[in-house]
Amino acid sequence: MTADRRFDVTRGPALRCRGWRQEGLLRLLENVLAVGERPQDLVVYAALGKAARDWPSHDRIVSTLRTMEEGQTLVVQSGKPIGLMRTHAQAPLVLMANCNLVGQWARAENFYALEKAGLICWGGLTAGDWQYIGSQGVIQGTYEIFARIAERHFGGSLAGRWILTAGLGGMGGAQPLAACMAGASILCVEVDGERIDKRIAAGYLQQRAPDLEAALAMIRAAQEARQALSVGLQANAADVYPELVERGLVPDIVTDQTSAHDLLYGYIPREFSLAQVRELRAGDPQRLMAASTASIVRHVGAMLAFQRAGAVVFDNGNLIRTQAKAGGVADAFDIPIFTEAFLRPLFARAIGPFRWIALSGDPMDIERIDRHLLEHFGHNASIVNWIGLARRHIRFEGLPARIAWMGHGERTALALAVNRMVADGSLRAPVAFTRDHLDAGAMAHPNIMTERMRDGSDAVADWPLLNAMLNCSSQADLVAIHSGGGGYSGYMTSAGVTLVADGTPRAEQRLQLTLDNDTSLGVMRYADAGYAEALDEVERRGLDHFTL
Repeated sequence: MTADRRFDVTRGPALRCRGWRQEGLLRLLENVLAVGERPQDLVVYAALGKAARDWPSHDRIVSTLRTMEEGQTLVVQSGKPIGLMRTHAQAPLVLMANCNLVGQWARAENFYALEKAGLICWGGLTAGDWQYIGSQGVIQGTYEIFARIAERHFGGSLAGRWILTAGLGGMGGAQPLAACMAGASILCVEVDGERIDKRIAAGYLQQRAPDLEAALAMIRAAQEARQALSVGLQANAADVYPELVERGLVPDIVTDQTSAHDLLYGYIPREFSLAQVRELRAGDPQRLMAASTASIVRHVGAMLAFQRAGAVVFDNGNLIRTQAKAGGVADAFDIPIFTEAFLRPLFARAIGPFRWIALSGDPMDIERIDRHLLEHFGHNASIVNWIGLARRHIRFEGLPARIAWMGHGERTALALAVNRMVADGSLRAPVAFTRDHLDAGAMAHPNIMTERMRDGSDAVADWPLLNAMLNCSSQADLVAIHSGGGGYSGYMTSAGVTLVADGTPRAEQRLQLTLDNDTSLGVMRYADAGYAEALDEVERRGLDHFTL
């Protein structure tokens, strides 16, 4: 029963566990539920991305973290704790494998059957391994996309430009704030009014429009004034996008971040209420999935029309093109994926979304780390710019946290400095470090991360598996291997890692080894594929990459 559960995060210096490594992981588990979409169902984001398989599993994980010692490793299979193994003091505390199915069986219908039987759960990317930090977790990536578009298409500025998007869930909720930080006005279509209210309350969305006419008027006024503005509109994107096409209105930039990856539990088809969708999930799932596909066909058809009319259109990684093509849209993949279109030169240098979380719960710990970054990373204009923007615009959700796109060597330097700050008392408590699974050496996804790789290695999943094994060897605190669930089934494999900087010499060793090796493998992955940026990074950093 969840009626009496509170979704709070423990803060302060007091320990409930036998060490800060265990306490840190426990607080991160609490945190993903505190900032999650449906914590009462253990769902963190993306309709089905869960922190644990069920409540008995969650409770056993919590009790184990509270009592386990260093030298023991908790093994978790798809959100269910399996056992506590005797290892050694430098071994990971938690090893996870979430939602991994054998190739020919990795299909949505098999996932749903196994999930219904209580045999599997999807961990999303950062939900199941307790690394999600709220909408902030993807906000810089979204900002970087908009910034690259500004440089390439609009003379370096999005002032006076408008963006059309949809979806304000756990991932899409970052879009309005990222757009405003980039100087644009943005119209966000969302079918669930509660999500609009939640993003406004969190400071990620500015205004809610009562109808489409009002929304468009607000956007036009912001454009004319060259002011950044974010507007939420409760409606269905499969209605709004075609309506705008019919009117001949062409946004400057168009994307989408609805849960289109999941036709049953994610995407909401047009002409259906949320209540009707909930009934159909149990009563007539095939009808619901067919309706979702039909709506996505309309939705993507409109996106293609915008593209032909001159808008910059891109897929934001939710499989909407894949679903549309399956529904008969032959040219769905004329829409580029964001990674290849805008971010690949960064990933080729292992520059990606790195995160740190103040386990104390004190925002001043993040402020002190911010000041360190501004003082010691002044040579990196991207980091300095981002930290300035984040300090002005981002409210913390759950435990105070920060994210910055950092590369090889930079992540290690920051983590080691923070570990020293914990040791000398500059910070109130230890700090956890993690990163998105969408990282240079940590994901194979031929329709998102690794689409159109230069050497054709899009579907090779060895890299995230090697990444996880390497991070185990490097003494990380938590290591996870995830594959897709629901509509993502069979489409991706990724690896996640978490480290706790507790101020000890052992933590220093773990941080040095893991972060160096994690990013080194990322550079080598792209160097192996022949990317000039990665080959340059190998040379500059003196990495022992073999050229055969």
